[in-house]
Amino acid sequence: MQDPLITLTLAIAGLSGLVIVAVTALRGWNGWLDLKRAELARQAGETAPPSTATRIEVADLKERIRKLEAIAAGVDI
Repeated sequence: MQDPLITLTLAIAGLSGLVIVAVTALRGWNGWLDLKRAELARQAGETAPPSTATRIEVADLKERIRKLEAIAAGVDI
């Protein structure tokens, strides 16, 4: 028969190894989820349509540029 102390030591070592692997896997999983959340937040920020005020301002700037180009070309508006 085997010594019960050896069996107990092997069981504790195996359980400790299993706990270490499980904790490492859970930390990796949480890190992966955080990465995906950050990617989704970044994509949501990029795809947001511009506000009405921003669109009006851009249109106004385009009109000013068109007028300045016409002045530079010598065209009378």
